[in-house]
Amino acid sequence: MSDPSCDIPFIEKTQFFAHDLFKCCLYISSFTSEQNLFTKMLYSKLTATTKLLEDFLDFHGAKSNKNWYYFRELTATLIHLSIGSYSQKHVSNRLVFYGLENTTEFEVQGQITQAFLNSSLMKMAPAILDEAQRLNVPIPERGYEPSDFPTATTCDMLESDVDDTDKDQQKQHIVKIASEFLSIAGNFDQLGFYEPLDIQEIRAIVPEKVNEVEIRRFEMLVHNLQSSFDTYVIHGGYRFGKRNLTDLRGHFSVVFHLLQMTGRLLHLYERHLHEAGYKNTYKMVQDRLSSLVDPEILLDRTINYGLYYACHFLNTGKKLAREILNENIERSSIKVGIPVALGFHSRPSLLVAKIVQHYGGQVELCVGNDRFDASSVLDIQWAGGKIHKENVAEVIFEGDTRALADIEILAGVNYGEDTMGKGVLLPKELKYLR
Repeated sequence: MSDPSCDIPFIEKTQFFAHDLFKCCLYISSFTSEQNLFTKMLYSKLTATTKLLEDFLDFHGAKSNKNWYYFRELTATLIHLSIGSYSQKHVSNRLVFYGLENTTEFEVQGQITQAFLNSSLMKMAPAILDEAQRLNVPIPERGYEPSDFPTATTCDMLESDVDDTDKDQQKQHIVKIASEFLSIAGNFDQLGFYEPLDIQEIRAIVPEKVNEVEIRRFEMLVHNLQSSFDTYVIHGGYRFGKRNLTDLRGHFSVVFHLLQMTGRLLHLYERHLHEAGYKNTYKMVQDRLSSLVDPEILLDRTINYGLYYACHFLNTGKKLAREILNENIERSSIKVGIPVALGFHSRPSLLVAKIVQHYGGQVELCVGNDRFDASSVLDIQWAGGKIHKENVAEVIFEGDTRALADIEILAGVNYGEDTMGKGVLLPKELKYLR
């Protein structure tokens, strides 16, 4: 028995799946300026209709067909521009609720980024219609109307009348979230987005060091953090609840949406604008796409706006996360011996500091009446000098019980070395130190 869908010609099916996208493109093409054109609803409509068309084209082999390849690439490019634009619009709309400080320049750079994305979409719309005409895919006579794409915000806010004050805010959840925020911030620091880069510097790291896979990994980590917060801490999210907790959520929420955007833009660059391949068809299409979406501006906005400010807000949130962590950690103290033979020299000092840094809570090394920051290798070594001078045999660590438990394990194996100062295998509980 034959499949009834096979009786419908490919062009006719293409017309059906592209209909709503073409109406969006006609609508966009009717504007000479982006002002009052792009709303979250329009971005959402572009994303949904284009994704449907891309799946249809891929199923029928458009990626391997010279005649249809450019149309397919236009479709894919539009998807990532639309999703990235939606994320940036979301950041702009919600910024007032995030509890962030000194955001003036961030807002300016966000507007520049949104303008670039919008202008690229305005170039894409007529290009898609032109290519459809070349392929003899029928186009609707009329596009959408402005009333089809209202803004997603109003001046009215619903009253907060759900009693959330008794929401389970168990300290272990708050501690876990604050600790994970500090861990993510520390790992993201290694990418080194502390200042804007010129285009040569950017091309040197994208995609070899900075790429979609790496950024999407961080995106997922931050998204899990936000989900845990909303599930276990404050159900009302960023608008209600204790100020310091909602401000922390604001920090990882803005980072999450920036990473959403940059992940899509990196995908667009890596997959569609960067070294498309050795075949002439791929190269020609890459060049045509580059005339619609400037690769250098795309990279600049991705690195010097998206990832630069993701790094910035992760770093500015560290102080807040530490304050929240230290307000909620369970505290205790332990008495342990000092490293046999060599005392607190480089290796044991580093391992203790790494344990404290791993958990993020405050821990102090107490020697007599003096207290030293156990997250600092230098402080521990200063303490080691006092210990040696005064011939102290035992010391006290006070603070985060999670870190103290691991310090006690470390002390049980002479802080990871033998009496000659050589490293020994650490217990499985301390595998994160290896």
